[in-house]
Amino acid sequence: MADIIKLHPVNPHVKRVFDIVDRLRAGEIMIFPSDTQFALGCDYTNKKGVDRIRSIRKLDSDHMFTLICDSLTGISKFANISTDNFKIIKRLIPGPYTFILPGTKEVPRLLLHPKRKTVGFRVPSHPICEQIIAELGHPLLATSAKAPDELIEDAEPRFTDELFRIFDHLVDIAIDDEQPLQTVESTIIDMTGDTPAILRIGEGFEKVEEVFALNNLDTAVVD
Repeated sequence: MADIIKLHPVNPHVKRVFDIVDRLRAGEIMIFPSDTQFALGCDYTNKKGVDRIRSIRKLDSDHMFTLICDSLTGISKFANISTDNFKIIKRLIPGPYTFILPGTKEVPRLLLHPKRKTVGFRVPSHPICEQIIAELGHPLLATSAKAPDELIEDAEPRFTDELFRIFDHLVDIAIDDEQPLQTVESTIIDMTGDTPAILRIGEGFEKVEEVFALNNLDTAVVD
């Protein structure tokens, strides 16, 4: 049964954050809020945790995981970023954006796309995420907390407590920011080619259009 830990969405209780990080370091996994939808997460070095999350979501080996970082400097340690992409990311973070980039040797192999050797990166604008990562000292591994079909009774959960009931026996920690349940998705930008490509239009896309226009880039979605 998951422990539900309530945190203020703007000023999270420091001791509770410390306790959460200690448990993540001990190998536990959690469901937590971000500036988009809830996510499943663990310490990125926690192989058993990654395997548990993969099992919960029934993910294929080629699923694109995301590393949630604290800054552009944090991303730079784990991704190969060109000068042009660096400038674009700098203008967009923190925010609801996922950047797909080639991983460096710092990224464990099991987190990389098996063929492309890429991984997603995010720097959310969310105090709870920021403080957990700051205390942890390195990225969180995350993927969206989409409920398994067999556990959804009538419809997708509309409230946080409904979501937590679904994941109650699947995760160790459930972080409740006591806010309305977010269902929006991040905008995904593939930065592995010669020019950035939009893979999914999500939250904050208007800002992407502005940044791309400044750099004479196309914002058409790639199939």
